[in-house]
Amino acid sequence: MAEPEIPRAVAVARPPRSLQLVWLIPLVAVLVGGWLAVKSIMDKGPTVSIAFATAEGLETGKTKIKYKDVDMGLVTGVALAPDTSHVLVTAELVKEARGYLVEDTRFWVVRPRVSGGTVTGIGTLLSGSYIGMDIGLSKTARAKFTGLEVPPIVNTGEPGRTFVLRSDNAGSIDIGSPLYFRRLKAGQIVSYELDKDGKGILVKVFVGAPYDKFVTDNTRFWHASGFDITLNSSGVTVSTQSAVSVLIGGLAFETPLDTGDQDPPAKADAEFRLFANRGDALRNPETDVMKMAMVFEESVRGLTPGAEIDFRGVVVGTVTRIRPNVDVAGKNFRIRVSADIFPRRLRSRDRGSVMSNDQRRALIAGMISNGLRAQLRTASLLTGQLYVALDFFPGTPKVKPRKDVRLDDDDLPEMPVVQSSLLQLQDAISAIARKVQKFPLEQVGTDLQETLRGATKLIEHIDNDLVPELRSTLTDVRKAVDAVDQTLKPNSPLQQDAREAMREVARAAAAFRALADYLERHPEALISGKRADPKETGK
Repeated sequence: MAEPEIPRAVAVARPPRSLQLVWLIPLVAVLVGGWLAVKSIMDKGPTVSIAFATAEGLETGKTKIKYKDVDMGLVTGVALAPDTSHVLVTAELVKEARGYLVEDTRFWVVRPRVSGGTVTGIGTLLSGSYIGMDIGLSKTARAKFTGLEVPPIVNTGEPGRTFVLRSDNAGSIDIGSPLYFRRLKAGQIVSYELDKDGKGILVKVFVGAPYDKFVTDNTRFWHASGFDITLNSSGVTVSTQSAVSVLIGGLAFETPLDTGDQDPPAKADAEFRLFANRGDALRNPETDVMKMAMVFEESVRGLTPGAEIDFRGVVVGTVTRIRPNVDVAGKNFRIRVSADIFPRRLRSRDRGSVMSNDQRRALIAGMISNGLRAQLRTASLLTGQLYVALDFFPGTPKVKPRKDVRLDDDDLPEMPVVQSSLLQLQDAISAIARKVQKFPLEQVGTDLQETLRGATKLIEHIDNDLVPELRSTLTDVRKAVDAVDQTLKPNSPLQQDAREAMREVARAAAAFRALADYLERHPEALISGKRADPKETGK
């Protein structure tokens, strides 16, 4: 029996393996995850480190960073610095904030604060504290910052300028205290610090637009805290800028109208002196000063350095020094008063003209020849304070000003003087007293006594002789008045007879009217008599 034939295997090519659908899902997940990772890296914003003195109100993952109430980032970590002097806050900002992280960008913690008369951060009582941000103008990038302990008073880019004030003490001001111009709030105090030499305080103020253009090189700044009480010739004056300045302090500034109102605005960060009050500020000597001297031969008690030089109500200078001067040749003792005159306050008609010192001296000499004199006057009767008044006295003799009269190191032109009005009054009273002394008071007294004795005798005569007769006369007058009163009573005989006589007069008047009427109708009756009435005869 034959063995069955075994079929030979034939090799067949294997078809390509197809991708299973189950593997598509992981592949998509990998692609999406990669895309998200790349997008996360691309969208990730910059990370900054901010140093604060304390971490009060800051929480990781909750505290936000805001700029103009727009979320700019989130705090991702809060850690203590290695030297334990401060805390380091790490925050991640949005991608758009990368260009905002420059050298002068500032950060601070916003929490409820009371400063400069204002209350800020009230909303954080419910929402919690956050980190405020102010974008700087620098072009240099930065990633590490030191946070501010107090919010900035002025935001970057706010129109206005900052100035530096130098003062002897800080007074009652604080950061955020207001700055006033003509009682309008024009700015705030940005910061203050002790001077490097420890002899003063440097106060940095910000003056906002448009008030900053009124700050010139001749502007005066002063403390406006509390009440400014002034005692002068007008009485007691109490002034203050506002109720806020009374409570928290403040400053004020003003440019005197008569000291260069055409000056250009001062440059930013210019330095000024900070005065204690408005009076001291406006008495500040100017850069344009003309020195002058006055010699008085009377007491200057009450006149002190710093007293005003007044010309018809306008302060044109101040007294700088008071010294005695013995005139050996004339054997006289005089008081020499040196003064600073501010020519810019004595403006000429041409406001743009600038006079030289020689021209100014020539102008003063011409005014002196026309009667310009200096006179001591009383500024306050309560304090006895004096000031020097310049005015024209046409009745005074004309004199030439003495120039180059030296006393110690002075070389000043001299202003002629006249006696003070008080001294003139004293001279007048003295003259009256001398005349009174010459008056024969004893003789007048003797004559007056004789006159009084005669008057006494006359009074005694009147009392002894005339008074009794006068009483009798008054009694008779009273009786006569009573008789007249009895006569004028309604039921008196005189009154009845008078009424009967009036009735007879009335009847006579009626008869007379009848006669006149008859004669008017029968004028011939005057010749022939009255005719008989036919009605009466019966004919």
